[in-house]
Amino acid sequence: MSALVIRTDGVELATQSFGNPTHPPLLLIMGGMASMLWWPDEFCHQLAERDRFVIRYDQRDSGLSTKYPPGQPGYTFDDAVDDIFRVLDGYGISKAQIVGFSLGGMVGQVAALKSPQRIFSLTAISTSPVGVDTSDLPASGEAWMEHMSVEADWSDRADAVTYLVEDARLTAGTAHRFDEAGTRAFIERDFDRPGGYLSTTNHSILFEVGERWQGRLNQIKVPLLVVHGTADPIFPVEHGEALARAVAADQALERLRDLLEAHMTTEGVLFDSRSWIITARRA
Repeated sequence: MSALVIRTDGVELATQSFGNPTHPPLLLIMGGMASMLWWPDEFCHQLAERDRFVIRYDQRDSGLSTKYPPGQPGYTFDDAVDDIFRVLDGYGISKAQIVGFSLGGMVGQVAALKSPQRIFSLTAISTSPVGVDTSDLPASGEAWMEHMSVEADWSDRADAVTYLVEDARLTAGTAHRFDEAGTRAFIERDFDRPGGYLSTTNHSILFEVGERWQGRLNQIKVPLLVVHGTADPIFPVEHGEALARAVAADQALERLRDLLEAHMTTEGVLFDSRSWIITARRA
C-alpha cells in the first residue's frame, strides 16, 4: 500500500493505493461521515490481487483530507464530484472504474453524468438515486432513525465511538456476525487518525444535490452495477431498485442478494460484493 496526498485547487485529498499501477484503475468512494479506511485493507488487497490498481481516498472533512469548521463547509456536492477527477488527475489516470458506497454512490452517479468519458463503469452499493423523487420509497428503519434522533457529542471520543459502534450494530444485518470488539477498536483508530470526527458532520450538505442534476439519471451511459442489501435499514432495497429503473434499461445491471443484507461496510458485506465489482462491465 502506498500513500499520496493530492494538493490541487486549494484542497488536500489523502489517498492510498494498492496493486500494480499498470493494471486497470478502480477508485473507491466511501459514504458520509466515513474515512477511506472503511474500505478494509484486506478488501482492497484482494481487489488488487485480481489485477486492479485500487485507489481509496478521504473525502473532504474526513480522515486526513482538508477540513472545514463544523457547520461551515467550504464546498458543495459538485465539488465532491470533482474531487473524484482531482484524485484521478493526481495519479495521472484518464479513466477508471468507479465504486461508490452510500453517499459515495450518489457522488458516483453525478460523476457518470458529468464526465462519462472518464469512467469505465460505475458500481453503486447501498445507495439511493440522485435527482429523483424518492418520497414514495420506504423510509429508513425505525430502530436506526431512533438512534439517529440522539445527538452524539462528536468532540468527546468515548461518546462518539460508542455512538458509531451502535450505528454499526444497527446497520450490520444478520448475514454476518457483528464483531463489536473489533468494530470498536477500528472506530477508535479511525477517530484518532485525524484527531476527531467533528468536521464529518458537514457531510450532511452533500445530500443537497443541485437542480442541474434533477431527472437526468436516464442519461447515464456508462455501464452500471447496482448492489444493494435486501435488509438495508438506511436505504431500503427499493432505493437500489429505483436507481436501476431510473437509468437507461440497457445500461443497468442489477444485483440484489441476501448475502449483501445490510448497509454497513463490514468486511463480510464488502467481500460478498468483490466478485461483482471485478466482473462489472467496462466500456
